[in-house]
Amino acid sequence: MPLALPTIAAPRFLPLRLPKVCLALSGESAEDMLDTAESMARDNPFLEFRLDYLKQPVAALPKIRRFLETHQYVTAIATCRRVDNGGKFKGSLAAQLDVLAKATAAGCQIIDVELESALRAKPDALARLRSRAGLILSFHDFRATRNLEKTLEKMLKIPADFYKVVSTATTLSDNVTMMKFLQTESEKHALIGLCMGEQGIISRVLSVRAGSVFTFGAVSADQKTAPGQVSAQQLRSIYRIEQVDAATRVFGVAGDPVEHSLSPIIMNTALRRENVNGVYLALHAKTLKDLVYCLREIPLHGLSITMPYKQAILEYLDNTDAHTSKIGACNTVVRGQEGKLYGFNTDTSGVVRPLEQRLSLEGAKVLVVGAGGAARAAVFGLKERGAEVWILNRSSAKAQKLARQAKARAIKRADLRKVAFDVIINATPVGMGNTRDCPLKDDEIQARVVFDMVYDPVETHLLQVARAKGFAVIPGVEMFVHQAARQFEIWTGKPAPAGDMLRAVTIALQERDAARSHAKL
Repeated sequence: MPLALPTIAAPRFLPLRLPKVCLALSGESAEDMLDTAESMARDNPFLEFRLDYLKQPVAALPKIRRFLETHQYVTAIATCRRVDNGGKFKGSLAAQLDVLAKATAAGCQIIDVELESALRAKPDALARLRSRAGLILSFHDFRATRNLEKTLEKMLKIPADFYKVVSTATTLSDNVTMMKFLQTESEKHALIGLCMGEQGIISRVLSVRAGSVFTFGAVSADQKTAPGQVSAQQLRSIYRIEQVDAATRVFGVAGDPVEHSLSPIIMNTALRRENVNGVYLALHAKTLKDLVYCLREIPLHGLSITMPYKQAILEYLDNTDAHTSKIGACNTVVRGQEGKLYGFNTDTSGVVRPLEQRLSLEGAKVLVVGAGGAARAAVFGLKERGAEVWILNRSSAKAQKLARQAKARAIKRADLRKVAFDVIINATPVGMGNTRDCPLKDDEIQARVVFDMVYDPVETHLLQVARAKGFAVIPGVEMFVHQAARQFEIWTGKPAPAGDMLRAVTIALQERDAARSHAKL
């Protein structure tokens, strides 16, 4: 028999302006859900109780009621999505509506009813629910982003306070579709819109800029209620979503993959520190054509380009500086006010700046290990500073080609001991990901300064050996910070807060290492 709840004297009123982030709460038990709500409510006064995650949602409502009575500042959404519509509630339509009715009696000011349930429900049943609380009529497409206008047209036939249209982004361009939809329709209706999936992060942050009333955030990375959901803490602290408005400039890092990039942390730190109204996002671009479309249509003010697009992006640019043309790779794009795209390469700054803080490069003997994009930037940058450069690569043909182009020298491994190097630079990914791999044998590591471009982990095997031998070492985080600092300066015209950027990335790497260690336990 359903648990009866006493009616409350009057409904709890909705605030005139809702926060931009609603924290989605899930949990295997009501106690788990309420413990999370208790610990996070002060920083997240807008909560969604996902009642469909609970085995007995009605039994949890007295606890939710007591919580809301003691947290009068909280605005609460009750959601009990059915399995057929992408949720976890296995009960009937009548049972679902009964749970939501009892949730309003428990003090939830808003209820979420998916379109499929609303179409099957009797109009007077929905009207009764809406008389007790604000009604979100929601639709979720778990496969694609399509027919948004037709979907809304169908939804508008059912009276509601908010219309929530959620799709799945399979390309970055789907975010553009969602945001254009919001910009057009949000002037006429109270809309909530975003794209799910890893490629939908643009919409999760920028939808509020395009007209969505609010967006949703997860409790943590491992407590998501939808694919691609970003934590509420990240939305606020990294992306500063409460400050995002129509004037906010949009920047990003684009590559494939890009999920583990630390660029958003370091760049958003710089934007906040220098009080720039901008936000920096990770863009998983599966094709370059998709990326360029977004670059022009969102529009993005600037982009960091990473693998595998540093060379391929050149044909889409309207102009590049001579330095970038010579290297044949671009890691920084600026979109001018007239829409033209300009390319730069700041990887050379990431190599040269840390080295110049330790020695004079004029006449210095430098060994660069590798012949890829990062190595090219290092070699050309060092040659411009007057260094003597040798290139060691697994493919001697690539090393010889780069050496000819840069007027440097290729070297065979057997000949390493014949040259006394001032600097050794690892410009390969060997050693990345907390491994003990190393591009050189321990007895081959002989130089005044050893520089590893790999920044994760901070202390690679190469650096450990060099440090033990008493050599000066330059960790990859320094290159990462210096090349990013130069990008920031190009985009904003302001000096970069390099110290703050270095602290931010160091803390993030320490947290990542701690998470890895914990996972091994």
